[in-house]
Amino acid sequence: MTGNASGRPLIFAHGFGCSQEMWREVVPAFAAEYCIVLFDHVGAGDSDLTQYDYGKYDSLHGYADDVLEVMAELDLHDAVYVGHSVSSMIGVLAATRDPARFGALALVCPSPRYINDGVDYVGGFDQSEIDGLLDALDANYLGWSAAIAPVMMGNADRPELGQELSTSFCKTDPDIASHFAHVTFLSDNRHDLSRVSTPTLILQSAHDVIAPLPVGEYVHRQIPGSSFVVMPISGHCPNLSAPTLLATEIRAFLA
Repeated sequence: MTGNASGRPLIFAHGFGCSQEMWREVVPAFAAEYCIVLFDHVGAGDSDLTQYDYGKYDSLHGYADDVLEVMAELDLHDAVYVGHSVSSMIGVLAATRDPARFGALALVCPSPRYINDGVDYVGGFDQSEIDGLLDALDANYLGWSAAIAPVMMGNADRPELGQELSTSFCKTDPDIASHFAHVTFLSDNRHDLSRVSTPTLILQSAHDVIAPLPVGEYVHRQIPGSSFVVMPISGHCPNLSAPTLLATEIRAFLA
């Protein structure tokens, strides 16, 4: 933990292939007021890889269990949970399991399902596209990382951002990354959204090839009373590409 030890708890949870380092430009905006909790999902960053259990982490519920364990260990209540990408749904699962510990959710570029489902749901990808993405990852993870990171990041005029994301991907164990990717891109958490009772902010990039605008609009419609902000930026990782704007929107919601 860092920041204001007596402040309201603020938990930052990173996305696929990333680590808590991805929040380094966002955290300073909250450090004076909030008690900051940063962590790496098991299998990512500096976590103990020996603790990665393929059975436990065969669904996002295993990661939600970890979030609740961290909150219980630190005795956190009325916590603000900020989840990026897949960690948005991890936060949704945790908050519906133990809503008393959560005071607010901020879901950054969330997607409850990446695969299109007929005419009723646009996730951004056909099943064949997801299958191809996962096959490419399994065949050559390093090559896949170098190719997909700039696409996810967007902001082609700032190639250093895509390179940072690619480097982060490459630090992840390929077997663990493959398993987590299959769980992430094949999950369907649409039915969990309506069960959220925690005040929720959905932060959407205007141009995001991973979680396009209709996905954010769907999440907003399904979570009762949620707030929805479309940020005038591109890319799936605003914690790297637009940290000041991201922090400003979160602070405005909490105020």
